[in-house]
Amino acid sequence: MRLSTKGRYAVMAMTDLAKRQDESEGRAVALAEIASRQQISLSYLEQLFARLRRKGLVISARGPGGGYRLAKASSETFISDIVLAVDEPLRATRCGLSKNQAKGCMAGGERCMTHGLWEEMGRQIHGYLASVSVADVLKGELRPNGDKVGRPMEIAAE
Repeated sequence: MRLSTKGRYAVMAMTDLAKRQDESEGRAVALAEIASRQQISLSYLEQLFARLRRKGLVISARGPGGGYRLAKASSETFISDIVLAVDEPLRATRCGLSKNQAKGCMAGGERCMTHGLWEEMGRQIHGYLASVSVADVLKGELRPNGDKVGRPMEIAAE
């Protein structure tokens, strides 16, 4: 499964927002500041933050000193919520949906032999992202309770 730029940038920007908001005792943070620090296009961030605002993850403030604030504490803002807010499905299968029913990826609508594997992987990824808050990312606490995970996964270069 591959997380798109949209999801990654939204998480990066929300983490930056949380850090700057904490450092400035809750003042709103301008998107231009986030765009500059994270090297993300301002117009792209505006599109992402419009979605984040509609989903209730951020609050906007207009005028001098305006910008954005987290709608909830960073410890209550979960990575899965951010990714889903920018319309990134957390599915690993290539199967589509038809009238709220799963449609298989094979001709005739059947599911492939590995469908269960990819579906479970998607659930695991969603579960992990739903367990990690923005505050966890800022603190570097990415494994709940310091749990050790099996051998490290090798990440292929893009």
